[in-house]
Amino acid sequence: MVATPIGNLADISLRALQVLSLVDTVACEDTRHTAGLLQGYGLHKPLLAVHEHNEAEAAQTVVQRLQAGQRVAYVSDAGTPGVSDPGARLVMAVQAVGLRCTPIPGASSLTALLSVAGLGGPAGQLVFSGFLSPKSAERQREVQTIADDARACLILEAPHRIEALAQALQSLADRRITVGRELTKQFEEVAEVTCSELPAWLEADSHRTRGEFVLLVHPNLASAPKGALSASALRTLGLLMAELPLNRAVRLCADITGEPRNALYDAALAQRQREAGS
Repeated sequence: MVATPIGNLADISLRALQVLSLVDTVACEDTRHTAGLLQGYGLHKPLLAVHEHNEAEAAQTVVQRLQAGQRVAYVSDAGTPGVSDPGARLVMAVQAVGLRCTPIPGASSLTALLSVAGLGGPAGQLVFSGFLSPKSAERQREVQTIADDARACLILEAPHRIEALAQALQSLADRRITVGRELTKQFEEVAEVTCSELPAWLEADSHRTRGEFVLLVHPNLASAPKGALSASALRTLGLLMAELPLNRAVRLCADITGEPRNALYDAALAQRQREAGS
């Protein structure tokens, strides 16, 4: 399972290029797209279409080739196969006959946005919702689930549905959201607004409704558990935050006071938010 660039062709990994150069067949979501991608790297390989409409049947063809001793790589149109892209059924079919699937990691819009969102905190405070439902009522129920969850949430969205999603997310009011549009591409844009401001942000520039989106809804600090921190621990935390980056201040405060690191981190985020609003 080979991850390919999500935009910039230079984001291919050396390992991915090596694998693609050695395999006998490249199974792919779109043969035309993949032919152009491989040509960009000077590679020419037999292609086999394995997409959402034929994945179950085409997976058996891949299995037969693997059992015959061939080496097969699978790529989706962009990013990592099986993550909001075809590939999961293929993996299950290959594993069902006792063959091994090897992940070849690469560019990801999810981690790309996280790296510039300044979220921090433990990975356990993050959930991935992928694409929400295109149906209005179901999408609103999914947004309510996000509203009821204190954790940060990553969402993917297509350009033709971004305005409808923005309207649905307005119910999250002042919760912060980082928007990544066309990540790694020529017109890449990253912005942080509140959920209530998102529709107006899109309307401010007609270009902002174009391209692929990944959105990070920030943690709900108002409902996140804070823990019963002592006054001395909060004072120590404040002193450390004045001199050190947030994560380091939290770590040292936990070592000094013995208080839970998660509770200290939540308190530090709340303090930063108060300072930003003052």
